[in-house]
Amino acid sequence: MNLKNTRILNLIFAAIAALALLSSCNLFQSVSPVATPQRTSLNVSAAISLSPALAEIKTVYQGSNPNVTITYNFGASGALEQQIQQGAPVDVFLIAATKQMDALQQANLLLDGTRRNLLTNRLVLITPKNGVVLSDFKQLTEARIKKIAIGEPKSVPVGQYAQEMLSKLGLWQQVLPKLVLGNNVRQVLTFVESGNVDAGIVYTTDAKASNKVTVRLTAAENLHSPIVYPLAVIRNSRNPAVAKAFVEFLAGDRAKIVFQQYGFGIVR
Repeated sequence: MNLKNTRILNLIFAAIAALALLSSCNLFQSVSPVATPQRTSLNVSAAISLSPALAEIKTVYQGSNPNVTITYNFGASGALEQQIQQGAPVDVFLIAATKQMDALQQANLLLDGTRRNLLTNRLVLITPKNGVVLSDFKQLTEARIKKIAIGEPKSVPVGQYAQEMLSKLGLWQQVLPKLVLGNNVRQVLTFVESGNVDAGIVYTTDAKASNKVTVRLTAAENLHSPIVYPLAVIRNSRNPAVAKAFVEFLAGDRAKIVFQQYGFGIVR
């Protein structure tokens, strides 16, 4: 091969190498970067009676939704409602009575189409584990019963239901001097567990969670308003789409199994 042909071949090889390099560069430029899943946080205000069940549900939900961080704010339904009325950053609201949810709906603070009734519960009379044996609510008026714990009726749904029941039985005025009011149902439970009161009125789910109390009586459901736990997304939610998805999860089969394990009834 003469020198001229060698130079031509070298030019051809150089051109091929340049084209390959250019093609490689274009290939890399055309590949889109992998998008990083966006992290989202939800603030959920809920009745304190739901705390054990919701803690377990949070673990289940985040197992399949690792980019969603759920923060719970547990308390009495009335106090939680007031926080939302005052502008607290809440995405989802789940409480133990319709009264507070109705108030938020009337104030146009619920996201349209997201409200639903989720759970039910029962009202029970409890005593310390080895406390007095009671077989009738009328026995609460006896001298041996000196202190009875209930929730504050104005802000704590379990206290509202207790007042309704005792009023229908004609016992409210008689037991009123004996009442010790709790800020939430868990405080009522603690009063009974500690033996600081002779009896208390809580939900069956709270009694079930404690090995320090004994259930003596279950109130007939016609003695008080239906115990219903309504659920909704707050209109000012920062992440309404994610909040809606979490609400759907709470109403789904996996969450229902957990709620039932803790003693809640499911609204059909």
